[in-house]
Amino acid sequence: MNPDELPLRDLHLPDPVGIWPLAPGWWVLIAIAAGALGWLGWQWTRAYRRNAARRHALRRLRAAVSAYEQHGNAVRLGTELSELLRRTMLAYAPRSDVAGLTGEAWLQFLDRGLARPAFVDGDGRPVVEWPYRNPATEVPRSDVAAFVDAVRTRIATPLPEST
Repeated sequence: MNPDELPLRDLHLPDPVGIWPLAPGWWVLIAIAAGALGWLGWQWTRAYRRNAARRHALRRLRAAVSAYEQHGNAVRLGTELSELLRRTMLAYAPRSDVAGLTGEAWLQFLDRGLARPAFVDGDGRPVVEWPYRNPATEVPRSDVAAFVDAVRTRIATPLPEST
């Protein structure tokens, strides 16, 4: 037989596999990923809204400290921070648990959930003392800084869940 007469053709490779339409497994994976992203977005939005009062309180704390640096009146600062703590705690705890607290009971409430107590026997005690102090009384700057740190810690630390 003559090789020129053989009906041979060149090798033909199959067409490459297309990416579209996607296989059903990919659609399932896309649906799971979209659901997970939606759930994460929803959780982030909830946490962001839940912490709105905390962010606002920390901004107000910075503003109060800045104002204190201008006027230097520790009694005024103590009054502002006492009000700020009360309003912030009312945003996170039931009104019936917070509104009527005064003195030692208020300090014990403020210590709830903190790693180390800062109000009953710590630097945060001025929250119940300074608002009633004589405005002419001098307060050392180190005491003011420790007091502000205690208030900042209380605002930044979430309250434990009530049982």
